[in-house]
Amino acid sequence: MNSSYRLEKGGLIQRDRRLNFTFNGRKMYGVKGDTLASALLANGVQLIGRSFKYHRPRGIFSSGPEEPNGLVQLETGKRTLPNQQATQIILYEGLVAESINCWPNPDFDLMSVIGWFHRLIPAGFYYKTFMWPSRAWHIYEYFIRRVAGLGKAPTEPDPDQYDKINAHCDVLVVGAGPAGLAAALEATRAGARVIFADAQSQLGGWLLNENRYINNAPALDWVDSTEKELVEAKDTILLKSTTAFGYYDHNFIGLCQHLEGTSHKENDGSSRQRIWRVRAKQVILSTGAIERPLIFADNDRPGVMLAGATRTYVNRYGVAVGGKVCIFTNNDDAYRSALDLKRAGIDVPAVIDVRPDPAGDLVIEAIEAGIEVIDSAVVVRTVGKRTVKEIEVMDLNEAGHIMPHTTRAIPCDIVASSGGWNPAIHLHSHTGGKTYFDENKGIFLPITGDCNCQSVGAANGSFSLFNCLKEGSDAGKQAANTTGAKKLNRKKKPKTQQENEEPWHLKWIIPTTESTGGESRHFLDQAHDVTVNDVRLSVREGYHSIEHAKRYTTLGMAPDQGKTGNIIGMAILSAELGISNPGQIGTSTFRPPYTPVTIGALAGRNIGHLMDPVRMTPIHQWHELAGCLWEDVGQWKRPWYYPKKRENMRDAVTRETLAVRNSVGILDASTLGKIDIHGPDASKLLNLIYTNEWDSLPVGHCRYGLMLGEDGMIFDDGVTSRLADNHYLMTTTSGNAARVLEWLEEWLQTEWPKFHVYCTSVTEHWANITICGPYARALLDELTDDIDLSPNAFPFMTWREGKVGGVPARVFRVSFTGEVSYEINIPASFALSLWTSIINAGDKYGITPFGTEAMHILRAEKGYIIVGHETDGTVTPNDLGMNWAISKQKDFIGKRSLSRSDTASLDRKQLVGLLPKDQRKVLPEGGQITTQKNRLNSVPMEGHVTSSYHSPNLNQPFALALLKNGRSRHGETVYIPLNQETLEATVTSPVLYDPNGEKLHA
Repeated sequence: MNSSYRLEKGGLIQRDRRLNFTFNGRKMYGVKGDTLASALLANGVQLIGRSFKYHRPRGIFSSGPEEPNGLVQLETGKRTLPNQQATQIILYEGLVAESINCWPNPDFDLMSVIGWFHRLIPAGFYYKTFMWPSRAWHIYEYFIRRVAGLGKAPTEPDPDQYDKINAHCDVLVVGAGPAGLAAALEATRAGARVIFADAQSQLGGWLLNENRYINNAPALDWVDSTEKELVEAKDTILLKSTTAFGYYDHNFIGLCQHLEGTSHKENDGSSRQRIWRVRAKQVILSTGAIERPLIFADNDRPGVMLAGATRTYVNRYGVAVGGKVCIFTNNDDAYRSALDLKRAGIDVPAVIDVRPDPAGDLVIEAIEAGIEVIDSAVVVRTVGKRTVKEIEVMDLNEAGHIMPHTTRAIPCDIVASSGGWNPAIHLHSHTGGKTYFDENKGIFLPITGDCNCQSVGAANGSFSLFNCLKEGSDAGKQAANTTGAKKLNRKKKPKTQQENEEPWHLKWIIPTTESTGGESRHFLDQAHDVTVNDVRLSVREGYHSIEHAKRYTTLGMAPDQGKTGNIIGMAILSAELGISNPGQIGTSTFRPPYTPVTIGALAGRNIGHLMDPVRMTPIHQWHELAGCLWEDVGQWKRPWYYPKKRENMRDAVTRETLAVRNSVGILDASTLGKIDIHGPDASKLLNLIYTNEWDSLPVGHCRYGLMLGEDGMIFDDGVTSRLADNHYLMTTTSGNAARVLEWLEEWLQTEWPKFHVYCTSVTEHWANITICGPYARALLDELTDDIDLSPNAFPFMTWREGKVGGVPARVFRVSFTGEVSYEINIPASFALSLWTSIINAGDKYGITPFGTEAMHILRAEKGYIIVGHETDGTVTPNDLGMNWAISKQKDFIGKRSLSRSDTASLDRKQLVGLLPKDQRKVLPEGGQITTQKNRLNSVPMEGHVTSSYHSPNLNQPFALALLKNGRSRHGETVYIPLNQETLEATVTSPVLYDPNGEKLHA
């Protein structure tokens, strides 16, 4: 297909670099420098797709990330991407794109019949319509899900690679328009370390779309010289095609860089995108502004565009958006579009200006160029079937009201409107930055806070080139000086002439009259078909908050996030509520990302086998050779059980548990989290972190401790040993080690920064070999000659230091099995050697390695909890019968929450044991507990099973459970309903083995 709308000259494109692409199966071509949108327009394509709700025809509306209509399915197979904005897709050879939300094609869409019934399906209709009869919901759901959504998500794994990088700088400048360029230039010249990021592949921002002058030369000459200086500066990083998608606390900014040439080719080892995680001392936001449309009837037809977009396509891409283009405006800037279109040879029949007698320099220039200016007038509607054929214009009287008998039809195929510009305050608002409302221009402006951030240029409401350059230069110098960079700069700042532009004239909605057609609709959110009447309906339904109205109407919830419609919707809501200042309504919440970020980019290379590190103990190879089966515990590989020939899981676990109870077992417990806590305030820290008291713990002793969250719920548990007066070794659960260390550091760095204490992870430094059972002491006695193992010299919950098998070790007499146990901590490099020595020495005692499954059975028989099994974030120490671990004398994290009425209630779920009456049945973990056997009627759930096993030592199945008021219900029968049967169990104490701890203390 010939590019019938490509201009013969002009634009920043490479006309000699032809690029072939396919749209809806049709072969077309564009040139290097095109976007998919500009290439489609150059090929005369006006109809891009259909809208979400009513399936109305949609065409290209804008030229940037604010595009609501030009959404396509990009590529096929593994690399397909749904809902991509054609204005943001850089054209490349072989690109394949398809329209979305239409079948069989955008010209003939069967679902467009929905539009005939638009009166029956206003905003919120689905909230009411599909609520009855409730039994039919599964039928509704099937059809709703079939028609919901826009594009199609890929069904195959993403084959591309992505990177992440961390960076620090003195000054981060976001946006390469004139203000951003001036800021980066001044900061660089001052000697600051600068990162300069812009979403476009070329620097210049809106200067790329204009015919402007800086320093008495074309503005792009200054852009080129500035880019050269920034590239040559040793401490400045220039990032093109890089979007700042999120601004977080403490000047932390997320950037997504699109690496050129790697979007859709076969994987050759290069990355497609890179996430930059930047921490900056100072941030300058030069994010520009988004043109606001004027809202008139039937303003969603293909051919309705933003005025600024039309000159972008002419000046940057060399594309005529249409044959006849009418401009509809309330400001002088739109006249630049009219003039540039006229110079490019495009017919501009008229500029319709709502203002009475506009007389700015640009207006006069347009009149002198032969463009008709119709002032005090408005476009009341568009006329056409699928695309615009003409517009109807009416005059305004002195009061600003439409004069119905002044209708004038103007033939055109494009109507480009401009209602002013909304500063892009999204990043400023991400961290809670405040704004105020300028009632004259109808825009929200940022208020500078104390986050070392400033907005400049159009992002700050300064729309003239003169002010943009000045603000940018001043901000760049100030930011650099604040960071200590004050290098003398004798180079001149960029200059341009002041411009004479008249004020805007606010007019949020252009009303219609009966003569213009009662079926006409005013669209705010064109992607989601949200109209002015939808917002008015939300007010009548009682939704007076902008956040509530947004969700009721879905305003701003499409892929463009309402960049062109939200502010107008807010103003309409304000008017409906009788509030004169729309600023009192506020905006809906701006949240990251500013534009969509692929999940692949966020994941980086942490996918597949790299998604989570696989951690192995120093004894891993021995377990592998011993034929163990593995269990994943957090990131660790732990032996699950060690089956011998012809043994199933139950047989192997039975053998292992019996060995621990009757002879001696050996366990690799190296995965336990270990945190070295050292410093004069170590005891003070432990007193606040743990629920029990630590000052009185003697050196050489150990103590069990519980950690709570601020809500009073159990966070983690473990044994901590006092190594010296100011030195402790804390153990944590295997999966929670990193989380606990982060917890300690969070409190030390934010609440107790004056504490002199250091926390160091030593999990990998120390291996832990645990031997337990009746012969554990005899076995260990053969391996050490400098540790007195007698019960009086080495009692339960103490530790000793000496040599085991010739290896320097710390030996802790703690137990998780209820048997005499010794946890031998040695440097990891000695672990395999000592393990082998213990296995060889223990052969005469029948030593048996046991895995996590046997360990779970042994600890559950003793009623010992595992955080994550017996706790789920809603369990307090009292629920588990562990009030003995709660100090009444001191403060600790979560103490106040324990006294809340709900937390202290006597009617909470409490830890109990369960003995199934059918001793052939093991209760299912997670099984719900009821007090009634009847399965026909709904019965209340009294609790649930947390751990359940078959015990060879008890010779029967048993379980631990959380049961409502369970401690007072021992001996009661409860029921666990399953799909095919209901199991019965007797409530008992959770301690089912050696309740007095005689073996533990032997």
